[in-house]
Amino acid sequence: MDDTPVVLGINRRRHASVCLMHGSHVQWAIQKERLTRHKHHPGEPGDMGAFYLPRLSGLERPLDVLVECHASGGVANGVANEIASEEAGSNGDSTLSFARGARRASIPQHLAQVVGAFHPSPFREAAVMVVGGRGSPGADGRREVASCHRVDRERIACIGRQLGGDGDRHAAGLGMFYARLTQALFPGQGNEGKVADLAPYGDPHALGLPHLGVDGMQVTIPQAWPVLLDNAERFRFGSPKASFTDCANLAAAGQRAFEEALLALAHWLHGRTGLDDLCLTGGAALNGAANARLLREGPFRRVFVPPAPGAAGAALGCAIHGLLELAGRSVDFRWTHDYLGPAPQLADIEAALDGASDLIVEHPRGRDALCARMLDLLCSGRVVALYQGRSEFGPRGLGHRSILADPRRERMRDWINVRVKEREWFRPFSPMVAEERASQYFDLGAPSPFMQFAFPVRSSVMPLLAAVTHVDGSARLQTVGPSDDPVLRALLAGFEVRTGVPVLLNASLSDRHEPLVETPQEAVAIFRRLPLHGLAMPPYLVMKRHEPGLPA
Repeated sequence: MDDTPVVLGINRRRHASVCLMHGSHVQWAIQKERLTRHKHHPGEPGDMGAFYLPRLSGLERPLDVLVECHASGGVANGVANEIASEEAGSNGDSTLSFARGARRASIPQHLAQVVGAFHPSPFREAAVMVVGGRGSPGADGRREVASCHRVDRERIACIGRQLGGDGDRHAAGLGMFYARLTQALFPGQGNEGKVADLAPYGDPHALGLPHLGVDGMQVTIPQAWPVLLDNAERFRFGSPKASFTDCANLAAAGQRAFEEALLALAHWLHGRTGLDDLCLTGGAALNGAANARLLREGPFRRVFVPPAPGAAGAALGCAIHGLLELAGRSVDFRWTHDYLGPAPQLADIEAALDGASDLIVEHPRGRDALCARMLDLLCSGRVVALYQGRSEFGPRGLGHRSILADPRRERMRDWINVRVKEREWFRPFSPMVAEERASQYFDLGAPSPFMQFAFPVRSSVMPLLAAVTHVDGSARLQTVGPSDDPVLRALLAGFEVRTGVPVLLNASLSDRHEPLVETPQEAVAIFRRLPLHGLAMPPYLVMKRHEPGLPA
């Protein structure tokens, strides 16, 4: 009899997500937004029956453990309440019967993020820093915006926390600062990356703004910042009264202040722990330029940033916590890749292509033949979507939900930004590179499989990487190791044979309105909608009977 525990972790807050583990095996981990197609979709009552159970397999066996993360010191018990309601017969369905009898717990979001970052990391012991975006509301209305911990495989010791104020106007904390900066420049959700991308175009000293105040764990925002950030018309990108120079200067000043404060926090934490290794997590850990500077100039010898450091990653942390603390099992899962979504079925791929008279569907004989055809398209200046296997759990396409192109063609960046991604012209794209060749092209301090660090491009090869080199000479790269995805390895090796460059441009397979595609039907739909030239969906290669024009 199989006694492997079945554990479900749930994040019900912003960036809602779920994770199912069978022992140390992650059967799937996925964000709600991938199923509903609404970016940054928060959790709501009834999500299990409405979205997760109808779309996700593996819950045929009853759960042994169910763990949710919550925002406050109180117990959220969202799913527990749904189950109790069902058991009382008040909702008339049986969608939650799989969780009857499960051991249940509700844990704080920061604890879930600490567990989800450290236990799958390569470290035996590490300092862990959680830097949230907007923070987690507590029972008293204040937000836990940052926390620091000393963690090993047996215990977690909290070293310090920072609580924010009672509203954004009085917000304190590093992540809250960057959130306010983002809202001044690019109102809306999920635009922090735009600020980091814009910053290299500006002068961080032009506006005369000060550093943030850092005293141990406590980060404060000098009054000069709120005064300027409240000047919406002057700095709101794209508004009639906002100049590009002013916007870029504000982004540059904010990025510099963020990096300096992050370094100060790291030095404080290193002084308290004396450890060589750091796990950095929380929404602010998606800042690749700051992460690279922390690795380069900070006190820690190694810095690990998981591929899903934001709130969505808390679902994995909940599941691991349940496996450790409620099931009493060890955890062997490590972050070696980010392909944790449910695997598509061949029948679904074929159904998505069935009857597509507007498309040309090829069936190359094997992986090598498929890669050869993709390389034919890429080397002729065409842009190819790649949809394969399990989707990425984090926010970035890492070769399973990606758009690929030739990195040598400078105009390729502008063409994809404007025609394909429909986004701001200054946004850079990421290079994908064979790990063993990466140091010849980039000045990197460590492999970067999850695209979490922006490293300098070596000056001697910048002309060869014009489409993926940012204005400051950096690139947020993804390294692909010898034992990583075989299709990506074959494409990089083949592209080097044909061009001499083991690098491809990589962008997420999505548009500006939706998250990464999840299903074969969505992949075919976005291929039709955008001016892409090819779509590889192993074992098929799809092209259009009426091909879009080529990048100039």
